[in-house]
Amino acid sequence: MFEGFFDVVKKRARGGEEEYRPPMFKCPRCTQTSPLSRYEELHRVCPKCNYHGRLSSQERIAITVDKDSFREFDKTMISANPLNFPDYTEKQAELRNSTGINDAVITGTATIKGSPVVIGVMDSRFMMGSMGSVVGEKITRAFEYATENNMPVVMFTASGGARMQEGIVSLMQMAKTSGAVKLHSEAGGLYIAVMTDPTTGGVTASFASLGDIIIAEPKVLIGFAGRRVIEGTIKQRLPEDFQLAEFMHDKGFVDMIVERRKMRSVLSHLLKLHGFYPKEKEV
Repeated sequence: MFEGFFDVVKKRARGGEEEYRPPMFKCPRCTQTSPLSRYEELHRVCPKCNYHGRLSSQERIAITVDKDSFREFDKTMISANPLNFPDYTEKQAELRNSTGINDAVITGTATIKGSPVVIGVMDSRFMMGSMGSVVGEKITRAFEYATENNMPVVMFTASGGARMQEGIVSLMQMAKTSGAVKLHSEAGGLYIAVMTDPTTGGVTASFASLGDIIIAEPKVLIGFAGRRVIEGTIKQRLPEDFQLAEFMHDKGFVDMIVERRKMRSVLSHLLKLHGFYPKEKEV
């Protein structure tokens, strides 16, 4: 009965190279436990309460776009250290090495069930998906490319907000990305924003909230300031579901709540509904 458990203990004691992974997953929303294998099988969705956990940008792209269709923009772009913030350069280098990405967003072109899109995916593993100069620049360039080429944009957001290590430079990205979204909209472009866990701060206050269609995954956190800050300011107790996707949907902030397993099909349907059909194959 306990053979498997003792095998794991002995392997860890010997300093085995294989990283230990607990067999159970405890949901941060409902606090119930489920087999980790089941959680992973559902693409990190809690089987008990349907909370949608965090995916890496690579995992998100893999389950959203057509196989081998993604072409990345600005892959080698990395942030400078405009304020000479202590250890910021070293921290970025460490994260680039551990995550395999150069900053907190990946952008590029792809197809979703044949329909061409410009897609951006934020990654909370890189400094909590915070928006610095590179994140803002890559998102702005993605919208500019979409505007020039009459393409729709699908943007998956996951962020703790503006990146304090870059000071005012990070705050300027809110205006820059919002301006790029505005120009894309004025040119008749379609922008679908998909909010994932968490979408907060300056990202919520800029491009994440400017979609023509705003989608959220179930039970994810969406907001600007945190619960404690707001309660301390207004001196009132907030509802338990405050800033969750369902609360935001009820208040009209979010248009649709879409489960992860249905996301690809819903995006494909919306793209076709707006005239972005798969390109005919050349004979």
